[in-house]
Amino acid sequence: MPAGNAKQMAPATPDSAYLENALREHVRWSLNGDGAHQDFESVIKDLPAALRGKTPKNAQHSPWQLLEHLRITQWDVLEYIRNPKHLSPEFPAGYWPEKPAPPDEKAWNQSVDGFRAEFKALMAMVNDPAVNLVTELAHAEGQTILRKLLMLADHNSYHLGQMVVVRRLLGAWE
Repeated sequence: MPAGNAKQMAPATPDSAYLENALREHVRWSLNGDGAHQDFESVIKDLPAALRGKTPKNAQHSPWQLLEHLRITQWDVLEYIRNPKHLSPEFPAGYWPEKPAPPDEKAWNQSVDGFRAEFKALMAMVNDPAVNLVTELAHAEGQTILRKLLMLADHNSYHLGQMVVVRRLLGAWE
């Protein structure tokens, strides 16, 4: 690291504010798909409508199924964090659409918009200094917001990678 880059360098003895900011930055970085991961926007960009319900040979899911799975899971995590009375869908059936194709263009767009809105809400939580990411959730023994967010970052990364593979198999990724 260049010697003049003090913004990225940790103080000799990091204080709690520095560590909290660094943790939040790492969470943002992971959720945004930075580094070795694809981000949501680049993965869904310019996917032809005719391919959204296609499941390529030797693949398990269509782009629609992957998109809806990402949205449903992200919604579930968000609600789990903020609503102690939230009931998660039945696993695995409640996390995957039954049919490989969206009913129509509107359903696709609603799913994309839902993912974006829930992502925005999660990022607002990460960015809010009043939200303690490491305190155990009162309604979930052993669970913290941080743990749920890191799990979601891994989950989204995995399935966005699947979406890239599916797009390649469908000839819609360069």
